[in-house]
Amino acid sequence: MYAVCVTFQIKADKFEVFLPLMKQQATNSLRLEPECKRFDICTDPDWPGDVFLYELYSDKSAFEEHLRTNHFLEFDKTVAPMIDNKTIATYARIE
Repeated sequence: MYAVCVTFQIKADKFEVFLPLMKQQATNSLRLEPECKRFDICTDPDWPGDVFLYELYSDKSAFEEHLRTNHFLEFDKTVAPMIDNKTIATYARIE
């Protein structure tokens, strides 16, 4: 398995627009990508504007394929102006 953790800091006036787009992205990834096994969206009321994703793919190549899908590319283009900062960390499961 290959885990992807993404943290977004969303511009204060864009959070309410961003969140439904993020939910649709998660739905699309799980529905359209058989190798996407989990896609959790997390927020914390104490950190307004922060969104944390936990994504789980069968392997690194499945995540790389995710990055090339039309639904991801469209989402990424749409939300880019809404984001102040984004960090990505990836982890491979130790067998």
